[in-house]
Amino acid sequence: MNTPTVLFVCVHNAGRSQIAAGYLRHLAGDRVQVLSAGSDPADRLNPVAIAAMAEDGIDITAASPRRLAPEAVQAADVVVTMGCGDKCPIYPGKRYEDWDLDDPAGLELPAVRAIRDEIRARVERLLAQLHVESGAPTSFTESA
Repeated sequence: MNTPTVLFVCVHNAGRSQIAAGYLRHLAGDRVQVLSAGSDPADRLNPVAIAAMAEDGIDITAASPRRLAPEAVQAADVVVTMGCGDKCPIYPGKRYEDWDLDDPAGLELPAVRAIRDEIRARVERLLAQLHVESGAPTSFTESA
């Protein structure tokens, strides 16, 4: 069986796309290759996104924003865009999904939790569509 490659793209690659990549790595393990990039990458990850993911037991601190390269799009089986608009290159034959999600930049933790939870639900649906079994529990851990 071939391992699908999923690319998550947002503008700064500091929040939404990193949250999605973190969940997909956590839930799918090595059953999916995960890429993440931004059309205008930030200098560092959004610290509130890091905190929101840590609440759910996922450490994304090792990730760093990366510039979107055409090669990443060409390598992907599924490209999930999150607000990068016309800056995301389109290649024929690729599966594209646009996830309309609020940008967590500048938001407080309660608002980012809601975005995080929506992203997790979408990642779980994507895994089901790819016929990849989740290797992690589907319920959230309790937040303090």
